[in-house]
Amino acid sequence: MAYTPRLKAHYVETVRGAMKEEFGYKNDMQIPRLDKIVLNIGAGSEAVKDSKKVKSAQADLTAIAGQKAVITKAKKSIAGFRVREEMPLGTKVTLRGDRMYEFLDRLTTIAMPRIRDFRGVSGKSFDGRGNYAMGMKEHIVFPEIDFDKVDENWGMDIVITTTANDDAEAKALLKHFNMPFSN
Repeated sequence: MAYTPRLKAHYVETVRGAMKEEFGYKNDMQIPRLDKIVLNIGAGSEAVKDSKKVKSAQADLTAIAGQKAVITKAKKSIAGFRVREEMPLGTKVTLRGDRMYEFLDRLTTIAMPRIRDFRGVSGKSFDGRGNYAMGMKEHIVFPEIDFDKVDENWGMDIVITTTANDDAEAKALLKHFNMPFSN
């Protein structure tokens, strides 16, 4: 039998039924589900000074995601920031399928409890179309990162894209996945 991530099995067994009952969907295809999770580290001014910083960020993000991160480059030159066109400025990775569920599981059960003074994530960071965006100040809360070998603390953006039609449906879906929203 093939391995199924814990959260994916939880979605199929309990979340779908609960969402169908809560929102009164007539068809199973109307039930919101996770579409993708995009992780992003913007090296920014550090990358302008030292091009090796982007490689370091890429290696860390690859370790966190379990999938190779791509380097993002500047679209146009901005003289005030000393940025040239095509200059590497950050790194990102898009997770789908089993890796997406595995990451969300690690995020909510391992990484978030390790954040200092953590009181939950904001419930207002939805975009109106059922997608949720959050930022983390430090990437070192993930167990894949060896704390002793880190040369730079990176902040990272996490965008969770769902198939929900509005924010209420998306928030209910993420609550079923144990996302710790603050009051």
